Amino acid sequence: MSMVNIKINGMPLCVPAGISILEAARYAGIEIPTLCYLKKINEIGACRICMVEVKGARSLVTACVYPVNEGMEIFTNTERVRKSRKITLELILSTHDRKCLSCVRSGNCELQKLCKEFGVDDETRFEGENPHYEFDDSAAHMIRDNNKCILCRRCVAACDAQKVSVIGANARGFDTHISSAFDKDLADVSCVSCGQCIVNCPTGALREKDDTDKVLAAINDPEKFVVVQTAPSIRVTLGECFDMHIGSNVEGKMVAALRRLGFDRVFDTDFAADLTIMEEANEFIERVKNGGVLPMITSCSPGWIKYCEHYYPELIPHLSTCKSPQQMFGATIKTWYAQKMGMDPKDIVVVGIMPCTAKKFETGRENQNASGYPDVDYALTTRELGRMIESAGIYFKKLPDEKFDSPLGDATGAAVIFGATGGVMEAALRTASEMLTGRELDSVEFTEVRGTADIKEATYNIGGMDVNVCAASGIANAHEIMERIKNGTANYHFIEIMGCPGGCVNGGGQPIQHAVVRNFIDLKGLRAAALYDEDKKLPIRKSHENPAIKAVYEEFFGEPGSHKAHEILHTSYTPRPKYK
Repeated sequence: MSMVNIKINGMPLCVPAGISILEAARYAGIEIPTLCYLKKINEIGACRICMVEVKGARSLVTACVYPVNEGMEIFTNTERVRKSRKITLELILSTHDRKCLSCVRSGNCELQKLCKEFGVDDETRFEGENPHYEFDDSAAHMIRDNNKCILCRRCVAACDAQKVSVIGANARGFDTHISSAFDKDLADVSCVSCGQCIVNCPTGALREKDDTDKVLAAINDPEKFVVVQTAPSIRVTLGECFDMHIGSNVEGKMVAALRRLGFDRVFDTDFAADLTIMEEANEFIERVKNGGVLPMITSCSPGWIKYCEHYYPELIPHLSTCKSPQQMFGATIKTWYAQKMGMDPKDIVVVGIMPCTAKKFETGRENQNASGYPDVDYALTTRELGRMIESAGIYFKKLPDEKFDSPLGDATGAAVIFGATGGVMEAALRTASEMLTGRELDSVEFTEVRGTADIKEATYNIGGMDVNVCAASGIANAHEIMERIKNGTANYHFIEIMGCPGGCVNGGGQPIQHAVVRNFIDLKGLRAAALYDEDKKLPIRKSHENPAIKAVYEEFFGEPGSHKAHEILHTSYTPRPKYK
């Protein structure tokens, strides 16, 4: 690697040639502020917050896109630089809805943070015409408020990176705003509800639809029995809402907090992840043995499923018919559990705590009401749960560690790793291998499908058959895999696809991390590592060995793939129009 010698604020440094001033500054322990920059996604130098001085240059330069070269001298904190940044912030605020106290991002807003650092208050000196936009709340999962938009284009870049590209900059000059083509409502375009635009937005312009008031109303209704389930990844991300280290496993405190919020039962979606593996592995084996449609593709990620329905409806037969773990859990609660407890399913409210904004859309899908009532009534994001805990005055860090309720709180290590890309595949392989061969695995770890790489491929010999598998995350990579299937170059038997890059640990409903964290810290890797650590610690690591799963089949479903299992745990899909 070619290196160059530079100086930043008088400090000599030797850094890789061609990197940006922004990246070079980090070698000196200096953080240059930005509002638009997302590494490898949105490197456009649009916000002008990152301006710095370069000796010999006549004007300030944008640090995020300006490359370093030999002998360059850079100044990041001069009076001229600070004045430029402050004026830019004042100009941004001049057309910004400054109702910060009621904003969902107050205290975690990148614009608010910079204004505080540079002494900019809400009394801007650049008063004048201020455009007004109506909320777009047409989509099932989110609200778009352009009155808080700063035109950084991060959301556009995130949507483009997902190969969905349903939003962009409309109009010109002062009238520029972010919207869909022809200013269509988000519900009227091929948005897949992944929420990556939300987690990358620096302000409160994009937010999930908040259902916490509805959940609290159910909890306070004496006629309702309110059950909560938590997805595998929540235990290693919820702590970030309370300033804990990235990757902290807070499962015990999370359970304690949910009990203190008043839920009647606190269960684990991991139970349903194990249930999913039983049905999915059986479905895969049936397809292999009986000449079914291959490759079979997992169906746990509702954003990915919606993408397939919009963009590849002709390939829907490749999708597993299994409901997602969230929906399987709700269906099981309102059938088997309701019967076991002598309860009417109409009186049961099932709440999912999910890493994913697309889960809000999923609760309203067709064929998701096995009991005659919705399998899941409300899906809350990790962020919504964090706000509920905070507003209830619960001191999260001081809570004791408590256990999930049984039996739907009992799960295996295979279920835990569902939250990371490759985790569903590995969990399925652990069970499918033993179901096909009748022999216990020497090792349950299928490391080739681990890690945060975009696309991972492997071949395993199972029962004398070479099984080619693939795990992909992010809609852009799903697009690549689907194109391979479409043109006949995909020599796979089984494929796992997750809609968000890195899987559920990086879902659109996870805690907001500022761009500096997303740019320079392996957020996906740290969160996923905590799930694999948990898997290692658990005494049972294969879904088919879960005693609670065995019991529910013995008592109710009969066997994987039975008629009753298909009625309750499986679903169908709907081709949707492709439009942008």
